[in-house]
Amino acid sequence: MVNIFCVNTQTSRTFPEGTTLMDMLPAFAAEFETPYPIIAAKVNNVCQGLKYRAFNSRQVEFIDYTSYTGRSVYCSSLCFLLCKAAKDLFPECKIVLRRPISKGYFCSIDKHDGTPLTQQDVDAINARMREIADQDMPFRRHEVRTQEAIDLFEKMGYQDKVRLLQTAGDVYVNYYTLGDTPDYYYEALLPSTGYLKVWGLTLYRDGLLLRVPNRHKPEELAPFTEQPKTFEVFSENLKWNKIMGLDNVGDVNLACQRGEAGDLIKIAEALQEKKIVQIAEEIDRRMRLENPLKLVLITGPSSSGKSTFCKRLSIQLKACGLKPISFSTDDYFVNRLDTPLLPDGSFDFDNFDTVDHEYLQSDVLKLLAGETVEVPEYNFVTGLREFNGKKLKLEPGMVLLIEGIHALNPRLTDQVPESSKYRIFINTITSISLDDHNCIPTSDNRLIRRIVRDYTKGAFTARESIMHWPNVRRSEVQWIYPYQECADVLFNCSYIVEFPVIRARAERILMTVPKNCPEYAEVHRLMKFLSYFTPVPENDVPATSLLRSFIGGSSL
Repeated sequence: MVNIFCVNTQTSRTFPEGTTLMDMLPAFAAEFETPYPIIAAKVNNVCQGLKYRAFNSRQVEFIDYTSYTGRSVYCSSLCFLLCKAAKDLFPECKIVLRRPISKGYFCSIDKHDGTPLTQQDVDAINARMREIADQDMPFRRHEVRTQEAIDLFEKMGYQDKVRLLQTAGDVYVNYYTLGDTPDYYYEALLPSTGYLKVWGLTLYRDGLLLRVPNRHKPEELAPFTEQPKTFEVFSENLKWNKIMGLDNVGDVNLACQRGEAGDLIKIAEALQEKKIVQIAEEIDRRMRLENPLKLVLITGPSSSGKSTFCKRLSIQLKACGLKPISFSTDDYFVNRLDTPLLPDGSFDFDNFDTVDHEYLQSDVLKLLAGETVEVPEYNFVTGLREFNGKKLKLEPGMVLLIEGIHALNPRLTDQVPESSKYRIFINTITSISLDDHNCIPTSDNRLIRRIVRDYTKGAFTARESIMHWPNVRRSEVQWIYPYQECADVLFNCSYIVEFPVIRARAERILMTVPKNCPEYAEVHRLMKFLSYFTPVPENDVPATSLLRSFIGGSSL
């Protein structure tokens, strides 16, 4: 017998060895209420599917779709269902899940006959998905030697998976089958297709959009949000990936193993610098118009590299003959005791009203009118706004740069003429994927950056950074991302070899999190994710790189 402690009920039960989580659930379910079906569990703070068998005593926390972990399990299973349905209808097709976008997943399906995807095709795929879901077909997990999995995918022509598994360095791997269709997913999957109730399939651009449930109301689809500028940036990066022959992580690993990491870093830096130069030249052009540009607003989510970008842009603006001056919205924070509160009583530092926006706009209007303004500086130790003699005045040829998470909020500068403003949104639009069926969430990119930066600077432990992350994400959805498509330009700060560079440092930091705390579930997932990348030294990353603002050694 094994003893199982249930976190949901704070009670223990005994079960025969080898009992599945699915069979344990009824013994605890009567003691805790959840409006939505249980779809997975955390076992000793590691995510497992409900078919997991316990042969030793364990701590178990059952989870539903409303958790980030549960959502990942559901969405990975849904992606497999889509791939299975598409392959059933178009056996020779190539399906690639490109990236999360517009509250769903953008997929491309290249049919064997070369004809474009039609609405009729999408309807047929959707109907086949519904048919398989109604059959309640099981997702079967297989643990095999890595070479056996490589041989299987080699026969199927899945070179993306072959390259990934060849370079990851594991002795044994898990793959899944749905009916007679095998596939590889690094997330745990649902027990069967009957758990998949809600999804949408829409013809989108040159592919289709797989829509997923709303995280807070899983019985409904997440609202569709058109993101044309984001899609354009992603497509541009995808084009460059193809030029360099880097479709997925296996390709990057092979390039790094051939000693090409230094060249890839140089190319990535050159592409970013080229984009910054283009932005600087556009600002210069608009400053020479009859109604000249005077104000540049720069924003982005947490760990997107806003401050470093602002410094690099300033250098290029100077190269155009301009004189940039800048400050951060953080300097206009209200005193800490006046900060809005979250429902749990803690400070809501990401709230728009954390910034004294009326005072900030008053100073901006004075600067644009040619007046001299003493800009405050926020003391994060005392939680007080201070005046230390920093005075600014806009002279001819000068442009004002304001950086901060609320810089694009219309309320911040609603009294400033539109012709005077240029908006820049910075985001990590990850264009590389693990393989054709496993894309990398942009949030993972930023979370790893944040963990490394916070730890390196002594701001927070890895556990604390992970603990704060859900609140950070909620704030971004509320206060930052609604204004992404309002930007004049989107800048992608992702780095094609970022994960190989950051892997070693990130792993050392993540290993400081104890296994007995809830945050270890995220640590385990991130460690598994990072293990797919061939590590490379940080030496080739220049001191001016955006990446240096997270790993240290920046000269800006």
